[in-house]
Amino acid sequence: MKPRIGLDIMGGDRAPSEIIEGALLASKDLDVDIVAFGNESMLKQRLPGFEVVPSGDDLRMDSKPLEVLRKRSSSMHLGLEYLKVGKIDAFVSAGGTGPLFLGSTSILGKLEGIERPALAVPVPSINGFTILIDNGANVAVRPEHLVDFAIMGIAYAKILGKRDPKVGLLNVGEEEIKGTDTVKEAYRLLKDRIGQAFYGNVEGRDINTGVVDVVVTDGFVGNVAMKTMEGVGKLVAAVLKRSVKETGFLSMLGALMMKKAFDRFKRLLDAREYGGAFILGVNGIVVKAHGNSDRLAIKNAVRVAAEGVKMKLLDMIRGEIK
Repeated sequence: MKPRIGLDIMGGDRAPSEIIEGALLASKDLDVDIVAFGNESMLKQRLPGFEVVPSGDDLRMDSKPLEVLRKRSSSMHLGLEYLKVGKIDAFVSAGGTGPLFLGSTSILGKLEGIERPALAVPVPSINGFTILIDNGANVAVRPEHLVDFAIMGIAYAKILGKRDPKVGLLNVGEEEIKGTDTVKEAYRLLKDRIGQAFYGNVEGRDINTGVVDVVVTDGFVGNVAMKTMEGVGKLVAAVLKRSVKETGFLSMLGALMMKKAFDRFKRLLDAREYGGAFILGVNGIVVKAHGNSDRLAIKNAVRVAAEGVKMKLLDMIRGEIK
């Protein structure tokens, strides 16, 4: 059976138009069934043939987290309720991180053994990818939360093909004595609880070099790191393009000959290709798409959600916790 993916049509800076176009792309390119949550009359017209769940008082991008619990007819709340009772297999939203995170933990509940869920996303590295967790959900954490992140990150990395994932703790230096009290205590706990899977401290430059398979940090630092990588990707692409134009005919000819390689490089650095981040640690598969997602990003967020369903993400995390 095809995965049934719920899509929040009303969430995101470019909603509803780009989200609708993303739904159409996903339906065309992916082997999924999409359930659209949003304005009924608009969706019946623009998404003919799609299953539509009508929503009412929808959330704004600047809505406070608690609004998702108060506005029970919103597209985000309805999508999470459908996921809870098994009417869909996964839910995707580009709406606000705060409401989606609180809604996921409150409506779906947390997995047994996990105190603090987190956002996890694979980012490009020399060895293929590195799981960055947390990516913006938890601004402040306790040391034991970082252990939860490591356990969930290991499970996710295994699903994506890493046989014995190594975990690094993001810090300002490699030495054990470096960092805040929280980070130093997390180092001790990680060393004690996950044993040889713990590599030790890593620095920001190590995220993309493949030193480890999972990088653990709080949501504030993780989100800054992620946004910095996105900016560097745009910088590199722009500098390459400008340099080719400025260095004459031979460079243009060389660029044409390497077009496929440049296209692959561009896709590697394109944040839209990530699709979205799993909210790991909740009792359901939820994908948070970038707030500024366009149609391509939405299609890839649906793809990420479908992969989570097919790879039995929740079962793997439960097994890793045990």
